[in-house]
Amino acid sequence: MADRIRVLIVDDIPETRDHLSRLLGFETDIEVAGAAASGADAIAQAKTLNPDVILMDINMPDMDGIAATEQLSSQVPDAAVVMMSVQGEADYLRRSMLAGAREFLVKPFSSDELTASIRQVYSREKEKAGRAVAQAATRASERIEQGTIVAVFSPKGGVGRTTIAVNMAVAAASELNKKVVLMDGSFQFGDVGVLLNLNPKDKSMFELVSDMEVGADMDAVGTYTVSHSSGVRVLLAPPSPEMADVVTPPGVKRVLEMLRAQFELVVVDCAAWFNDTTLAILDQADVILTILTLEITSIKNIRLFLEVAEKLGYEDKIRLVLNRADTTLGIRVADVEHSIGRKVDNTIVSDGRAVVYALNRGVPFFISNREAQVSQDVLRLATSMTGNQETIEEDRKVTQKGKSLFAWR
Repeated sequence: MADRIRVLIVDDIPETRDHLSRLLGFETDIEVAGAAASGADAIAQAKTLNPDVILMDINMPDMDGIAATEQLSSQVPDAAVVMMSVQGEADYLRRSMLAGAREFLVKPFSSDELTASIRQVYSREKEKAGRAVAQAATRASERIEQGTIVAVFSPKGGVGRTTIAVNMAVAAASELNKKVVLMDGSFQFGDVGVLLNLNPKDKSMFELVSDMEVGADMDAVGTYTVSHSSGVRVLLAPPSPEMADVVTPPGVKRVLEMLRAQFELVVVDCAAWFNDTTLAILDQADVILTILTLEITSIKNIRLFLEVAEKLGYEDKIRLVLNRADTTLGIRVADVEHSIGRKVDNTIVSDGRAVVYALNRGVPFFISNREAQVSQDVLRLATSMTGNQETIEEDRKVTQKGKSLFAWR
């Protein structure tokens, strides 16, 4: 018989405790180990009972659920807290998760929602408990040199940034046999999962950062990623915009350091605006692939970005990529280079039909149309990004040399 999930119920209302106990009593794989009427009582009982899951009410008179969860995270770290509240606002969710809660249920909830949350949290915690052992067994064989972080950025949306990031990662993994992780750095409205047809319920940047906050062992950071058929591991954005508040610049920096240690190439699809987390990504990046198109607004924004990048010390690691390169639009590459005062490093041909068709299917065009010119251009870009560090440094020198030919005098 499989182990039963031991649950501690915490609520200051006796009727609620009794109701939850009766609901869980019908489940053969769940056992109510105890019931507590306050936060302090919950901490005392948890130390004795060692429950697997704690159902915690957020509003209690002596010590609220958030304060109790913070103490439980350090004193009984093996117990996973499922927070219960009549308030479903994003602030309650964020504070609960930062305190260490693993799930959030808004009252009233159904019996199915309750038991599903308990089982999901229990399963997730068991998987996490086995990570240290699995990681220790494979650490020697998995050890690789420090990888390269490539941030794909543009100061303007709609230029194909995410499409390039996704297909470049796929090309590096499937064609160049590199160990690649793709991180969605647009934490509020990330689209990487859509382009790859990935939609897991419990693996994203949100779970990773939340677990980091409570001191979880992050050596197995790769287990928070989702595997794509191309061989790319994907670290998705939080599933809803309000969860992005949990992702802080120090957290982003730590995540990137861990990914760099375990993957040869770390591709980050950045948001199309400056904020603290985006700047943290750009600070950590070895290369900033900056995407522009032959549109006057894109060119204007790139020129402004380059001015800011120089002040921030990013200038030497910027590589300019011209997407949808098509002179029929009336603007030549030479005109762009003269306008921004810098040479374009790579170009990607315009192939709207193949790109949009692949996007709508959730299949990268590098997989669905491998021989197309747009795929060849992306492969060339991926190859330049996966060379050794000396090659990248040499490319930068070439970029700087070329830049002097086009710079303003």
